[in-house]
Amino acid sequence: MELPAENKRAALLALATLGVLLVAVITVLTVFNGDDDEPSGNGGTVASAPAPGSQGQGTDSAGAGRPGAAATPIVSVPELAKAHAVMTQYMAGLNTYDHKSSAASWSAPLLALTTGELQMKQATILPSGKQWATCEAEHCSSKGTALVVRDAVISDDLVRGSGRTVSSLVKVTTTHVSADKSTTETDEWLVSAKDNGGEWLVSGFNVFGLGDVGASADSGE
Repeated sequence: MELPAENKRAALLALATLGVLLVAVITVLTVFNGDDDEPSGNGGTVASAPAPGSQGQGTDSAGAGRPGAAATPIVSVPELAKAHAVMTQYMAGLNTYDHKSSAASWSAPLLALTTGELQMKQATILPSGKQWATCEAEHCSSKGTALVVRDAVISDDLVRGSGRTVSSLVKVTTTHVSADKSTTETDEWLVSAKDNGGEWLVSGFNVFGLGDVGASADSGE
């Protein structure tokens, strides 16, 4: 009768052993399956979605080098307004005089608007010769107005060291009155102004599309 009891204990012991082994196998499989989400040994990683609001934030430090990033203008808007003002004052004044005008007193305020170079002194003059004689005889007068149409070139010549220059298309309308007649004409001039220590001065001008008239070699034209 004892033999069957021993067999029963052996069977139970075998079942217990199998149970322990089964638990161990399940545990091992569970552990190894969990490792699949971690980086693999050959350097691969599992992609994950970015946290809300974090997308693209890592590239902010490179923003300054991206195309389209804001650049500092060569000439600010207030400075451009000053350059335009000196251009129009000079061109209007150049075409404003009458038969009583004195060369010295007439040219002095205009030359103050220029860089004062030789070519500007040569260009800032009253009519002469027969034209002036006719003006005196007919008690002529001339009145000029000027308006900036658009900017043509805004530059900063670092190579030649001539500094910042603005060249603009300026429309000049002049009304001539003499004796019993009056005529009005309109011309377009390419006028250059140069930054001279924060003060904008006319450095040259020429009839638009034609030859230079008092244009500086450093005017950027």
